[in-house]
Amino acid sequence: MIRTRFAPSPNGPLHLGHAFAAVVAHDLARARGGEFLLRIEDIDGERSRAELVEEFLADLRWLGLQWDGDVAFQSARLARYAEAEEKLKTMGLLYPCRCSRAEVAGAARAMGPDGPIYPGTCKGGDVDPRGAAWRLDMEKAVALAGPLVWVDELAGEQQACPRIFGDVVLLRKDLPASYHLAATLDDAADGITLVTRGADLFAASHIHRLLQALLGLPVPRWHHHGLLVEADGRKLAKRRGSSSLADRRRAGENGLALAEALRAHRFPAGVSLAQGVDIPA
Repeated sequence: MIRTRFAPSPNGPLHLGHAFAAVVAHDLARARGGEFLLRIEDIDGERSRAELVEEFLADLRWLGLQWDGDVAFQSARLARYAEAEEKLKTMGLLYPCRCSRAEVAGAARAMGPDGPIYPGTCKGGDVDPRGAAWRLDMEKAVALAGPLVWVDELAGEQQACPRIFGDVVLLRKDLPASYHLAATLDDAADGITLVTRGADLFAASHIHRLLQALLGLPVPRWHHHGLLVEADGRKLAKRRGSSSLADRRRAGENGLALAEALRAHRFPAGVSLAQGVDIPA
C-alpha cells in the first residue's frame, strides 16, 4: 500500500508552496488507495513555534485535505536519532567538527548542493567532541555501502551520487539531528513508501539513499514535483514573506477552489506565479 506524508516545520506560517506540496502528496496517496500522513518537524530549537501547529491543521482542512492517523512529531523521536548516531559512530563513519560556516566557506574548494563542500579540516584531527557537530566520512561510507540506486517517479532510476555533498553534517551543534538524518529516519519509522517533495530537494535523495543503506532502512520511491516560484524565479519562502495560507483563510478565500487551482499545475517544471497561474481571489 502506498503511503505518503506532508512534513512542515512550525517555524513560520504555511504558504502556497506548502499547499502545493501537500496537495501533491495527498492526491497521490488517495488516487492509489493509500494513506496520507502528517508529520511536524519541530526540532529546530527556538525557531519551532508550537502555536503554529493548530494553524497548520486548520490550513490543511481548509484546503480539503485530511490526513490518516495521528499527527507525528519529530520531538517525540529523539531517542531514535540518538540510536542512529551511536550506530554510525560505532561503524567509524562520523567525526567531530568545530569549524564555523564562515571557516568552511573560506577554505572550501568546491560547491555542492548544500553549499561549500567541507575541505576536511577536522578529519583525523584531535577535536574535542563536546559541543561539536558530527560529519559523515563520505569516502568511508560510500565504500562500505557500495553502488546504490534510487527511483524517482518522474525522472526514473538514479545512480546514487552522495559524494557531491562531501562530508555532510548529520548531527548539528544546536539540533539533535540534521534534516538529512531526521527525514530519513522519520520516513522509515512512518512506513513511507513514496517520498514526495519539491524538485529543489532532488539531490538530497542521494544522501538519503546512502543513509538507508548504512542504517538498514527500507527504500521508498521518490516523487520530486515542480515548485511554485516568485516572479524572479525564486521558490516561495517564509523568510521573504510569501502570502500565508492562514491569512488567505481568514480573509474568507475558498480553500477548496485554491486546492483545485493548484491541482491544475501538477507537472515537473517550476510554475511561476507571474506567468498566469490561476489562483482564486
